[in-house]
This record gives sequence, structure tokens and C-alpha cells, in this order.
Amino acid sequence: MLKGALSLGGLSMLSGCALDDEPSVERALSAMSRFTDRMQALLFSRQRLAREFDASRITHPFPFNAYYDESEVRTVDPAGWRLDVGGLVSDRRPWSLAQFRALPQKRQITRHICVEGWSAIGDWSGVPLSMFLQKVGADLRAKYVNFRCFDDYSTSIDMATALHPQTILALDYGDRALPPAYGAPMKVRIPTKLGYKNPKYLASIEVTNRFPGGYWEDQGYDWFGGS
Repeated sequence: MLKGALSLGGLSMLSGCALDDEPSVERALSAMSRFTDRMQALLFSRQRLAREFDASRITHPFPFNAYYDESEVRTVDPAGWRLDVGGLVSDRRPWSLAQFRALPQKRQITRHICVEGWSAIGDWSGVPLSMFLQKVGADLRAKYVNFRCFDDYSTSIDMATALHPQTILALDYGDRALPPAYGAPMKVRIPTKLGYKNPKYLASIEVTNRFPGGYWEDQGYDWFGGS
């Protein structure tokens, strides 16, 4: 039955759709994607950690990855950059890079897994997102955390992932501040998620109960995006 369900014939049987009816097929695939998201969320645990590696395993150079070419990377002045905070939080004042630097930092050497089929191991340091959310008085019962970036990218995650101990607001790569190619001045590093759930060039964070979607998710990618 499972083998049949994975075939086009099984898809037609389970969904009642005609394979020459594109909207019908899209609805069936969307339903399967939502089912996948629900199952991944049920299996996810904040106590289960992604594998961390020795420094000898770091990929050199760590590859650039975006929906545009590296020559089109946008930059901002780190001194003038501010992270906007919104939604279900008690303190909505923007944060400067200096404020983030004053918080305890956590380092991880973890594998970035791209949906395109490649992976690479990188060395990231930054502020645990859970710590930041507590600092701004976020409602930790909310469903989603939404990220928007100054390169017009966006994505969102569930609150359980936001509170996972390996989810960080990365400020450094190796022993240096993030370079522009890696998301300066801040990116979100989530080793329990596929690469498209790790936004760079962060501009704002919003805590919300309204489903936010995302740049790729709105085009059909799985929303949960677990690695």
C-alpha cells in the first residue's frame, strides 16, 4: 500500500484527483506536504541535538548559497544596523549589534544541509534565539517566529524550533564577524532545519500566531523543513 501511495497511481487513488487536472494534483501534493509538516513536528524534540563536529571537519571554503548570485550580495553598515522586533513581545525596541555582542555567545560546528542535495560543515557562533526571545519578553506560547531579511528573503519556524538549544542568531563565522557572503551582520543558524530555513541578512523578528509562510515555502517547499 505504501509503495502504491508513493506512485502517481497511488496519488490518484488516495486523493481522488485526475492526473491531467493540474489544480487537482497541486491540491493533493499540498495536502501531502502539510501531512509531512505535521509528522515532522510530532517527531521533533528540543532535547534531540544535531550532530556537532571537530574543527578538522569544517568545509573550506564554506559555499555561498542564496536565490541570487554572490556578486549581488547586499551589505549594510554594521554600526547602523538594527534588528526590528515585533509581534507578541513586551519590548519592541530595535537591537543593535553591540547589544547582541554583550550577550553570552554559543559556538557550534554543524552541518548545513541544502535541499539541492549538497551539504557542508561550518563554524558558527552567536546568541541562542531562546535567550533573545526571553530578553524581549516574547510570548513563548505563540506558534511561530517569522524572519525577514534586507535581501527581501523571508522564512518562519515553529516556537519549539526557536527554543531549541542549537538555534542561534549567528554573529561570527570561525574567529571573525560574519562576512557579507555568509549573512553579515546576522544570520539565523538552525542545524535541525534544511538550509532554506536558515535566513541570512536578518532585518526583523516577529513572534506571531498567524502563519507567516516564507519565500520558498510560498512557492511549494515544505514549511517545517527538518533536516
